[in-house]
Amino acid sequence: MRYAIALSAICLTIAAFAVGGIGSMAEDAPATQTAQAALAPSPRIETCLSPADMREEVGERRVIEPIAAIRAARTVIPRAEIQRASLCRIEDGLVYMLTALRRDGHFVHVIVDARTGKVAGQY
Repeated sequence: MRYAIALSAICLTIAAFAVGGIGSMAEDAPATQTAQAALAPSPRIETCLSPADMREEVGERRVIEPIAAIRAARTVIPRAEIQRASLCRIEDGLVYMLTALRRDGHFVHVIVDARTGKVAGQY
């Protein structure tokens, strides 16, 4: 029963983000607010790579490792728990799309440039 409630809460949260009903709330730390204000609008994600393709890209040193992308995301959302990391294609390259769960229960998506390791956006 708990799992059904948790699953429905997660689905409702994702649906609210999809329709724009919930905005990303900044944490109380001033550094987080200034970092969030400096971020550009998020690029449009076209497709995400399979885990095998991601390993190939990392193995050939075309992109940074996922752990480096997670470290970069933690500079923007320091106390959040990273739930998922995907390597996705955008119009001009590859980015890591990270999904994090903040301590207040909200999901945050952070986009990290896969070549440079810099945070490209957050929503």
